[in-house]
Amino acid sequence: MPITARDIENLIRESFPEARIVVQGDDGQHFAAEVIDASFKGMNRVQQQRAVYAALKGKMDGAHGELHALALTTKAPD
Repeated sequence: MPITARDIENLIRESFPEARIVVQGDDGQHFAAEVIDASFKGMNRVQQQRAVYAALKGKMDGAHGELHALALTTKAPD
């Protein structure tokens, strides 16, 4: 069963329950996500994105990962 935008949002939400999360994409493989969370304050963009990828719990790992591509935008709230 292909992964859905809702699945991705739910995985991210487990690690960032207060975040504003928007996930787009409907082909089951290619998605875009925006994650805005206060925990990102003081982190550089690479650190923020690593935190989100960790929340995906291996769904992007290797050639057999359920999630093929994720364009990710992260930031702390203004």
